[in-house]
Amino acid sequence: MIVFDKLWQLMNEKGVSTYKLREECSIDSKTIRRLKANENIETKTLNKLCQALNCKIEDIMEYIPE
Repeated sequence: MIVFDKLWQLMNEKGVSTYKLREECSIDSKTIRRLKANENIETKTLNKLCQALNCKIEDIMEYIPE
């Protein structure tokens, strides 16, 4: 299972809110809900997140075997 726990930790460390993701990074509220629920998202969204947070993909998500 892919989880986004690292995303929320990194956002907290960098002081980035979900409001900023919506308004400045064009990530809609449905996508943020999906991230919180560890559901599928598009790779273009992952790209936007990495750009906004200036990080690598492994900094925002990880694979945990079920």
